[in-house]
Amino acid sequence: MVIPVHDVNPVRRTPWVTYALIAANVLVFLSTPGIAGSVAGESGLAQTCHLHAFLDHYAAVPRELVHDQLPGVVPTGDVAVGPHGPGCVVGPPDYDKSPALSVFTALFLHGGWLHLLGNMLFLLIFGNNIEDRMGHVRYFLFYVVCGYAASYGFAFLNDDSADPLIGASGAIAGVLGAYLVLYPRARVWVLVPFLVFLPLRLPAWLVLGFWFVLQAVYSNGEGVSDAGTVAYAAHIVGFLAGMALAWPLKPGTPPPPEPRGLLFGRRARPHTW
Repeated sequence: MVIPVHDVNPVRRTPWVTYALIAANVLVFLSTPGIAGSVAGESGLAQTCHLHAFLDHYAAVPRELVHDQLPGVVPTGDVAVGPHGPGCVVGPPDYDKSPALSVFTALFLHGGWLHLLGNMLFLLIFGNNIEDRMGHVRYFLFYVVCGYAASYGFAFLNDDSADPLIGASGAIAGVLGAYLVLYPRARVWVLVPFLVFLPLRLPAWLVLGFWFVLQAVYSNGEGVSDAGTVAYAAHIVGFLAGMALAWPLKPGTPPPPEPRGLLFGRRARPHTW
């Protein structure tokens, strides 16, 4: 796995939408019930029950998206002691939920710091150039459409799943797909774990192509232990949606500047004849 840290691809305008999306994701994360306690190092049943109730309300659930039907009982956020010990109370939902709208709200929910920071890192590095190419409004609409495509694509592949689907990964995968189409030759600085983190400068087609292959492998449950908790199939659908939506812009996209004198993070020696 490689960790991108910077791309050599300057922009012409400030990526305000990308910055706003990052800020919104961070603020929602910090205000999510049950998350504040985990940030402070606290944990407990009450915190878990509050978080489950919040996610059932605002997260996208594949079964609800496909069948457009809400469950009869959901966690209420309360804790009660039963014959088998304490647990979360369930009951009829006291809210009206639109499954379609839940896809949008789920784009701003994350399950932990690593989930959030990983997504925001990719969005910061690759989102600014896509926003620069598309413009602020079209970029935001593109981001949302990719998120919807990823969520519904995953839902139709897992139509019986009642597990909440959260995170901006599907929308950001669309950004990565668009970047691969529009700027395949842009250079990306990455950290490669090889005894230590080795800095390399690689072409975007290699970095993003490798990322996509990993998602395809992981979606089959191979080589990863959390395949059941990460929606890798949503990443694949979002990536392909981003590629398809960006393709019409490819002919009018200027190539990124080609840095000279550096090869894989090292100074290249000139050839002599």
